[in-house]
Amino acid sequence: MKNSTFLNREKPIITSMVQGEDPDRIKELVKASLSDGAEAVGMQFCKLKPEYRNRKTYRELFEFASPLPVYVTNYRHFDNAGKSDELLASELLELAECGGTLCDVMGDYFDHCEGELTMNEDAVKKQMHLIDELHKRGAEVLMSSHVVKFTPAERVLEIAFEHQRRGADICKIVTGAENMEQQIENLRIVNLLKENLKIPFLFLSGGECRILRRIGGALGCCMYLCVHEYDEFATKAQPLICDVKAIRDNI
Repeated sequence: MKNSTFLNREKPIITSMVQGEDPDRIKELVKASLSDGAEAVGMQFCKLKPEYRNRKTYRELFEFASPLPVYVTNYRHFDNAGKSDELLASELLELAECGGTLCDVMGDYFDHCEGELTMNEDAVKKQMHLIDELHKRGAEVLMSSHVVKFTPAERVLEIAFEHQRRGADICKIVTGAENMEQQIENLRIVNLLKENLKIPFLFLSGGECRILRRIGGALGCCMYLCVHEYDEFATKAQPLICDVKAIRDNI
């Protein structure tokens, strides 16, 4: 049984990204995140050790997080290094079958390329088929493109429209900002996405200027990606849950 949805929320949903090598650590972070006020959980399975990559563990973790919705990723990094995209996709389907609420389909699945958005027709067809299969299993789908550098508005919109065309329920784009001028342009881009895209979106920025990660929800992003604490696996660019909750609830 699926946990509650990431879609059609009254406020941008505060999602705690919990990353660990074993189920006990993930559960520890989930519990702490709930105390912080998290409204959803994100589990990055590329960091879970191979001996725990099975249906029993997945169901156990999703049940532990219930009734919060769970966003799952299965990126190419860490313990997934060397796996084919076909295998990663089959594992993503397994995560959906076990109760994952929102599944992350990389925009360059089946054709690894810079900027994580393939335009290869065969790869795109495979992505659309994967999205359809995830939907059949009751999962929602987020398509992600980690560009990880400042990207002009026109290109961001192109990526977003492709995510939408391929059948994603949520568009996620991560660019960058190294100075105030780029940071201000990123804020403008959020508004362009809000005006032009028909699906919810998450627009994030890496680099030196990361204010977007803290106020994006107030401008139109559908969710925040946060952490309970900065341990060895946490993404340092992601703000603390308690900080984001204070900003969102009082802005």
